[in-house]
Amino acid sequence: MANGRILRLVRSGPERQALEAGQVDAVLDRATGAAFLLPAAHRALSSTAGQIANSVLAALPREDYQSLLGELEPVALAAGEVLYEPGERIRYVYFPNDGQVSLLTVVADRKALEVALVGREGMIGIPLALGAEASPVRALVQGSGSALRMKAASFREALKRCAPLRHELHRYAYTKLVQARQIAACNRFHPTEARLARCLLLIRDRVGSDQFRLTHEILANALGIRRVGVTNAAITLQRSKLISYRRGKIHVLDRKGLIAASCGCYEIIRNLAS
Repeated sequence: MANGRILRLVRSGPERQALEAGQVDAVLDRATGAAFLLPAAHRALSSTAGQIANSVLAALPREDYQSLLGELEPVALAAGEVLYEPGERIRYVYFPNDGQVSLLTVVADRKALEVALVGREGMIGIPLALGAEASPVRALVQGSGSALRMKAASFREALKRCAPLRHELHRYAYTKLVQARQIAACNRFHPTEARLARCLLLIRDRVGSDQFRLTHEILANALGIRRVGVTNAAITLQRSKLISYRRGKIHVLDRKGLIAASCGCYEIIRNLAS
């Protein structure tokens, strides 16, 4: 059944053979001329110009990636959506294509601090790859986009049979650990303006654009400061004509100047991710 229409199942013949061989991308409704994409075709749309958008999946040998396709489901990530809360069992892992997810540590008084930002370079649900079942953080979608989602049980089975996937995720987990330590030191010792510049540069690199949306709340969580601190730091960067910031919309006007205004942590973290 698709869009309210019941499509007749081909029981035998060359049509059935083509379906079972994965040679059919869509089913055509002759009454309306509408074409309904099959799941494999939907998954193919997660790639851009034939390229796999997510870096972890793109690093896999083609045959290993193909073996995962049956378990990967394309989903939309909406800004503000919570994928899971601290202590919650991880039911799905996510491989972002063009969205960003903020991982937040929440303390007793409900304050939250961003400890990692995950985009197309990584995966949401890394504790499962390390043998844990519950999330230690809140996973909050920061920037809308798309992702490929896999059920936790399917992911565990994939890890058992796919050594390249294990290798990529262990490498990624190590990279995120080193980045988290660098950011912790940065937030403790470096001026707010430099930290904000570092944060904006890293987000710009992830989204691949000089323009993106970020609220004061998100930036405050990322930097571990109050919103007024974000406002003051943003004003300083604006006066230097490095960025413009209006109603949550940020435009990087001078990337080289913003790098100069940032601390050295930006280059360190960027090199770790490359």
